[in-house]
Amino acid sequence: MTTTAGTGSHLRGRAEQQEFRARVRGCLLGGAIGDALGAGIEFESLSAIRSQHGPEGVHDYVRAYGRRGAVTDDTQLTLFTAEGLIRAQVCRGPEGRDPSAAGHPVAEVHRAYLRWAATQRDWGPDEREPDSGWLAREEWLYSQRAPGQACLSGLADERMGTLREPKNPHSKGCGAVMRSAPFGLLAGWDTEQVFQLAVECAVLTHGHPTGALSAGAFAAVVHHLVHGQDPQSAVREAMALLATRAGHEETTEALRQALATVRQGLPTPERVESLGQGWVAEEALAMAVYCALVAEDVRHGLLLAVNHGGDSDSTGSLCGNLLGALHGETALPAGWLAELEGRATILELADDFAMELSQGPYLHGPLDTSAAWLARYPRG
Repeated sequence: MTTTAGTGSHLRGRAEQQEFRARVRGCLLGGAIGDALGAGIEFESLSAIRSQHGPEGVHDYVRAYGRRGAVTDDTQLTLFTAEGLIRAQVCRGPEGRDPSAAGHPVAEVHRAYLRWAATQRDWGPDEREPDSGWLAREEWLYSQRAPGQACLSGLADERMGTLREPKNPHSKGCGAVMRSAPFGLLAGWDTEQVFQLAVECAVLTHGHPTGALSAGAFAAVVHHLVHGQDPQSAVREAMALLATRAGHEETTEALRQALATVRQGLPTPERVESLGQGWVAEEALAMAVYCALVAEDVRHGLLLAVNHGGDSDSTGSLCGNLLGALHGETALPAGWLAELEGRATILELADDFAMELSQGPYLHGPLDTSAAWLARYPRG
């Protein structure tokens, strides 16, 4: 896969398109699995986790929000990120298929996040809103799953945060980085564009440079993995991009520590905890990256990512995004997939995302966009 600017229509061969779809599915489903694995132990200490679940910690889903396999706001927001990016592509229409064209992605993602915010205060979908699209009509999403205060306050009104005037300028919680994997799935975009878009969408709710740059770095790593790079190289190239940005020091140091920890010996929960607890952006990023780098397989990496005292669902979600993007959907444990809340919705959105990015010219003809597609992803 190349990384030239565009919509992904360069994925010309059937094998390339199938591989891309598998990585998109893997990234979104993997993130949701990691989220669900950590949801039931998010606020527990490592000693409490071991006391309740044995010396190895959790090894399967535990009940959270009334069921096994429940996801949190991490997955909810990630899905709305993906939906906003699809709608940004649709808004550009059949021409001008360039990231700088009309139908600005940041504005579309902001509108998507406002739709998510409505799910946190409304009882269910509002049928009077025909432009809300299909995702906002999924009733299972209308559930509060411990959403971060910066996300809620940043989306409490319709003013859009910008780099010059960000929302919550002192917040560097992990609420922006944990929703940013879909930016990395933008095949056809340059990694620098992916990084920048993730940063600009992060400041919609998290204005501290570390919170925003961690989101950009995470998206860049995902982008490199989707394009076939090995994890170590992906992290180092993301760090090279970081180095060009003012205020990068905390994020760069966190990733440097993650790489150094890989060389310290066999992976353990204590080594994961040496990188932090995951409540703030750079720690969550570093912990997830470390677990992805040392993972023997997806199961091993995800269990390592959640068995610590801290924000287990977010570190699990981030690690799942990375491992899913790296290995594709068929590497995900089938038993966990079978119990995952919202699996059908996540698959449907993943396939729509892959279709828009890889087969956009067939959805957007010389005169207009498919009516069926516009019904799913309305303009405006």
